[in-house]
Amino acid sequence: MDYALITKPGTRENNEDSMVALENDVCSLFVVADGLGGHSGGEVASAIATDTFRECFDNGIDDAGAFFPETFMAAQLSILEEQKTRNTPYDLKTTCVALLITDDTCRIAHIGDSRAYVFQKNRVRLRTLDHSVPQMLVTSGSIKEKHIRNHPDRNRLLRVLGTDWDSPCFDASDDINISECRAFLLCTDGFWELCDEKKMCTFLKKSGNAAQWLGLMTDEVEKNGQGRDMDNFTAIAIFAEAGTIHHGGDPNG
Repeated sequence: MDYALITKPGTRENNEDSMVALENDVCSLFVVADGLGGHSGGEVASAIATDTFRECFDNGIDDAGAFFPETFMAAQLSILEEQKTRNTPYDLKTTCVALLITDDTCRIAHIGDSRAYVFQKNRVRLRTLDHSVPQMLVTSGSIKEKHIRNHPDRNRLLRVLGTDWDSPCFDASDDINISECRAFLLCTDGFWELCDEKKMCTFLKKSGNAAQWLGLMTDEVEKNGQGRDMDNFTAIAIFAEAGTIHHGGDPNG
C-alpha cells in the first residue's frame, strides 16, 4: 500500500477532525473522525476516537472480525465517560470511519457521515452510506443521491459516537478482496462535499501514486471552497496492491 494524508481547518478557527494511519507486520489501519460540538468538544471527541483505535491496534489484533465491534464500543464508552467528567453531554460527539487491511483482505466500518470509498478500475465500487437525514431520504426514494451535497438538512446526523445507544450503531462491511481494488479514500464531509465522485475517479485515472491523487482532490476541494464558509476537511488516500506495502505521507510534507 501507498498512502497519503491531509487535514486542514478550512476557514474555521479550530480543526475538529482527527486521523491516524498505522501499520505493523501483519495489518494496516486507517481512521478518520470528524468531531461535533461546541467549546472544542468535537476536537476532544474525535481525538478520543482515533486514540482508542491506536490503542486497540497497538494491543494486537487476534480476531479481525471482532476488532471493529470492540474498538467502536471502546471509543463510545471513552467519549461518554469524558462527557460525564466534563458535564458536557452535548459537546462531545464525533463521526468515525475506519479501514482495516489484513493480509489480502480488508474491512470497513463507519458511523456518521465521514465516508469510505472503494475504487476498482477507476470507478467507485463501494461507498459507505451516511447516517444522515439526506441519506435516509435517498434510501426512501424521496431525493436523488446527487442532492445530498446541497440538501438543507445535510448536517443532520442520525448516528454518531457520543450519543446513547440501545445497541451498537456503526455499520461494518464484509471482507473485501484487496486484489479487486485499486484504491481507497477515507474522508470527512468537508472533503467529499467539495469533490464529487466523478472528479475523484478522473483524478485517480491521472495519478500514479496516492500523494498525487490526494493532491489533485485537495486542489479541487480548495477551489470549490473559495468564497464560502469552508468546513474542516480531512482525507486519507490509499493505493492498494495485494502483497506490497510502501509507506506514504502527507503530499504537503
